[in-house]
Amino acid sequence: MSTDKSEQRASAAERLRGWFTGRLPEEWLDGALDVKVDREEITVIVPIGGPQVADGASDAEQAAAWDGRSRRFREETRQHRIEIAQEAEHTYGRKVSWGVRSGDRAVMFTTFSVPVMTRLRQNERLVLDTLVDAGVARSRSDALAWCVRLVGEHEDAWLGDLREALQHVEQIRSEGPRSA
Repeated sequence: MSTDKSEQRASAAERLRGWFTGRLPEEWLDGALDVKVDREEITVIVPIGGPQVADGASDAEQAAAWDGRSRRFREETRQHRIEIAQEAEHTYGRKVSWGVRSGDRAVMFTTFSVPVMTRLRQNERLVLDTLVDAGVARSRSDALAWCVRLVGEHEDAWLGDLREALQHVEQIRSEGPRSA
């Protein structure tokens, strides 16, 4: 990944966060939006207020309340979110996915899956085939997606450090000598 693209993605996410913050009704928001962007998709995660539960509520009650709260938000805002997404898709040329979060709980309403081509050597294909044969994944494609999710979950801090280092490298490059 080039550092130019990483920086462009970061500034694009900031611009999009501003655009969506301006377009969404204020009463929907309970904090700052989380906006992620890549070449195909804009993901907007709306912070909403959590449900009020009784003191000492069980984990099951809290989970059920959160499920109900997120479903209510999804249904009550559906038409307006569709209109905003269509405007954004027309303006920015990317699909829009929606989700909500409250505290450490989050749920995605929509997501966009994109096929990605890659070349793998036999040893790497054998890893995917083992995951398929073991029933962990239905296909090589699912197995590869599973591997990417696993790395993302377990190496989140490392990936964050890597992205930060790439931004630092780009800053140093931009401050360096220019060719004539």
